[in-house]
Amino acid sequence: MLNVQNALQKAEKAKNKKAAIGSDIDMSNFTKESKEEHGTVENIEDVPKKVKKTLLQVGVDSAENERAGSFLQMDQSNIYSSSISKSIELMNLESALDKHSWLSDYMWNVVSPDADKYTAQTALRESTEDTKSGYFIRSLPGTKEVFPMQACMFIGDESVMQTAHNIIIAEENSELHVITGCATGEDVSSALHVGVSEFYLKPGSKITFTMVHNWAEQVEVRPRTGIRIGDNGTFINNYILTSPVKTIQSYPTAYCEGKNSKAVFQSIQSGQKDSIIDVGSRVYLTGVGSKSEVISRAVSKDQSKIYSRGHLAGTVQGVKGHLECHGLVLSDDSLIYAVPELEASAANLEMSHEAAVGKIAEEEIYYLTSRGLTEDEATSMIVRGFLSMDITGLPPELANETKKMIDMSLEGI
Repeated sequence: MLNVQNALQKAEKAKNKKAAIGSDIDMSNFTKESKEEHGTVENIEDVPKKVKKTLLQVGVDSAENERAGSFLQMDQSNIYSSSISKSIELMNLESALDKHSWLSDYMWNVVSPDADKYTAQTALRESTEDTKSGYFIRSLPGTKEVFPMQACMFIGDESVMQTAHNIIIAEENSELHVITGCATGEDVSSALHVGVSEFYLKPGSKITFTMVHNWAEQVEVRPRTGIRIGDNGTFINNYILTSPVKTIQSYPTAYCEGKNSKAVFQSIQSGQKDSIIDVGSRVYLTGVGSKSEVISRAVSKDQSKIYSRGHLAGTVQGVKGHLECHGLVLSDDSLIYAVPELEASAANLEMSHEAAVGKIAEEEIYYLTSRGLTEDEATSMIVRGFLSMDITGLPPELANETKKMIDMSLEGI
């Protein structure tokens, strides 16, 4: 049973701990309802032109070319959902709960509703308001859809508190790819986004989840994510943040419970202006033969601060894990703080970490400027090359699409 008051009290006691960097948010500063209810649209192309432009910047194609389906939430309103693929179910969470009586068993199963005041607030709104926000995606057993589903959380009104609860299930021996983009409208300067996502991978299944964030400079972001992976299941998470944001705290946790299960987290982060970015991943390796990789690339400039975290915990023999964090500091007033953690509570396992933070070598700048580039052009080329890491584990069509998304995101750096 949810006890919101206990969750809020726990959050107040924990807010000064170093585990969560960034200002504690007073949620009363944000409105729980949007200024006007957004009506549904029959086609995602029907959204305003400036919204479509913003969606494209986070990988959401309003024409739905090479997409298996689409979902769009604007503020608290689920305005569009459509599944093109016959092998994947996609609908808003409220409709899914009405259709599948068993779905309630997956709600708040891998993310606790009283984990902090943000999850508590999401659960409270879910239980007291008429509309449940968020999406439900499920790949049917034995199916392998090449094209990705696309989903977007869009904030269109000023000072809105947007909450969403997403459930993603990959049934046995199925393969599912999801591209999700989060963004704000051009006229929005301040807002709060809380997204709770729960992933369930059945035996032999695979999910790739690519998230692109493009927030306004004064937006506060609090994603809360849990992943449960069964036998021979594979979860690959790609995260891209290259625009300014006020603060973001994200620490998705994967549970490799199944035999030979695997979790891979890859992230690209660009700290700009006075952004505070506290992003990391945690994996519990409890299944025999389970594996994990956590790889991040971070660049800080202006007065930004990046806290890049990773935590691998191996509890059985034979598991393997690797953490890797590389950072570039481009200004004296910015900061990158790498926090790799390895925890071993069994013999005969392999876990390693590699962290390196530094600046651009002067000889690299000199080499490029001697060939006709300006210093700014040389720096830009080096930074783009540093952040453009290979995204592994995707089918060729989706790998090309993801590379386009990364290149587009890097344009603004």
